[in-house]
Amino acid sequence: MSTPGTSSPRWPADRKEVLRAVRRLLRSLRQRLTTALRWLVHAWRSSLQVRVVSTTMLLGLLVVLGLGSYLYSSISDGLEQDRITTAQLETSRLTSQVQDRFDESDQSSQPALNLLAQQTIKSVAAPGGDNERYLVFARSLGNTSVQTVQTVLSGEVGLSSIPAEMRQAIRADPRRQQVTLIGITDPQTEQQVPAVLVGSQVELPVAGKYDLYVVFPMQREQATLNLITRTFAIGGFALVALVGAIAYVVTRQVVNPVRRAAVVAERLSSGRLNERMRARGEDDLARLAKSFNEMADSLQTQIRQLEGLSRVQQRFVSDVSHELRTPLTTIRMAADLIHDSRRDFDPTVSRSAELLHNELDRFEELLADLLEISRFDAGAAALDVDLIDLRDTVARAVHSAQPLAERWGSTITVTADGPCQADMDPRRVERILRNLIVNAVEHGEGRPVEIHLATNDTAVAVTVRDHGVGLRPGEAALVFNRFWRADPARARTTGGTGLGLAISLEDARLHDGWLQAWGEPGQGSCFRLTLPRRAGGTIGDSPLPLRPDDAPSHATAPTSANPPARRDGPGRPVALGGATPAAPEQAPTLPGSAR
Repeated sequence: MSTPGTSSPRWPADRKEVLRAVRRLLRSLRQRLTTALRWLVHAWRSSLQVRVVSTTMLLGLLVVLGLGSYLYSSISDGLEQDRITTAQLETSRLTSQVQDRFDESDQSSQPALNLLAQQTIKSVAAPGGDNERYLVFARSLGNTSVQTVQTVLSGEVGLSSIPAEMRQAIRADPRRQQVTLIGITDPQTEQQVPAVLVGSQVELPVAGKYDLYVVFPMQREQATLNLITRTFAIGGFALVALVGAIAYVVTRQVVNPVRRAAVVAERLSSGRLNERMRARGEDDLARLAKSFNEMADSLQTQIRQLEGLSRVQQRFVSDVSHELRTPLTTIRMAADLIHDSRRDFDPTVSRSAELLHNELDRFEELLADLLEISRFDAGAAALDVDLIDLRDTVARAVHSAQPLAERWGSTITVTADGPCQADMDPRRVERILRNLIVNAVEHGEGRPVEIHLATNDTAVAVTVRDHGVGLRPGEAALVFNRFWRADPARARTTGGTGLGLAISLEDARLHDGWLQAWGEPGQGSCFRLTLPRRAGGTIGDSPLPLRPDDAPSHATAPTSANPPARRDGPGRPVALGGATPAAPEQAPTLPGSAR
């Protein structure tokens, strides 16, 4: 406990603050390293120039390291061998001088022999001091003489630095020089340096045999190798940087035209058909630019021809549809008059009047659909958006299809989880739903038709499910095509125009929504309409699965008409940007019908 008037220690609190600061620092460093790594990975993946320059510098660095290691090893071995040869020659000379001095002496007392040994070793020592070579004069291991001369040193290296193996080798073969490499401590720098040790044997009068060891430090060779290492390192890095700069300049000459071609291609794909590449010179890149420009000219010509043909066709359909309405009105009046008086006619003529009346109804529907399609083609279609509950729109579509369902013997059930409000054009959405419901009733073979509604944060969806003949593989991409029929030889049983699903698809795209189809032969089919909850919003995931829960596991994967596509949960392809997606397996269309 702390005494009054004194403050208690804050070490635990300070330690916690330090730990928190360290954790924050480590977290910040980890985030920065992650960001840098992601940037490097992105640069590597997105830039051909970065990959080429990096690869060139890496390979250059490996070559420099390999070549530098080989040259360093060769130079080191050369310096070492040269030093050993010089040391052997020098030792032979020194040994001869020492032996001559001993042979000329007639001393026999131990003090005189000690003095003689000291003077002799000092006389043959390095003239510039003991830093060039060190001499060690010591009694041989096999010497049994009574007279003993003390060990003589010319420098800092003592007898303890001489390996025992060297002394044993000299004892075994006294006539031969023994050479080895050892490490000694430089007295000036206090650092370990390599040295050449050469040993030989001399004979002292009266005192017997003694070993003479000469140590040659390799400071100069070590300094030379250090200088070579620094030179190699600086030169290697400079060479790698130079190689990288050269690779950058060279690849830039190749990459820049490719980048310009990519930019021009993107502009062409966006509709700017007048964009062209600059073609200069006669090299490969110039030929590439000329070929690219020729291709762009050809594409521009063909696209303009197709656009002109498309405009002519659209104008023709629109004009014909408008022009046919006036005579059709007259024909309708006459046909209604004949149809009202059919009971007064012959049975054959009466039946003809009924057929004429029915076909005129279908003709009017076809003209209305053609006019609607022409408005989509001309880009004149517009939305009248309002906040609507999708349940009310579904109820109106079901009510209009109820007579047809009663005629086919089908029951229509609607299931909703709650309010499904969204910004939509009720007329167009009701038309989509009416087409889907009528389509399900026509091909449901009298079985129930199930309609489900749901909503989430970004979208509302409705699915129309029938249990009829289903869809065959490979036909899903064709279901929404205009006038397409699975079996052209079969007649339409209800007088459809063949444009209902095509118009429904355009209406869904106009809402930035999705219209998708799934089916399996014998398992029925399911169409799903998904709309954003807010006008101009983006759909995240559809609230309802396209593939029904009661569908067998081997059923065909859910599919629909046109790309681009992405995945809407596991195994459910959906479209982006209002388009219906394509899938690896295509959902089928009912046989003998135009979905």
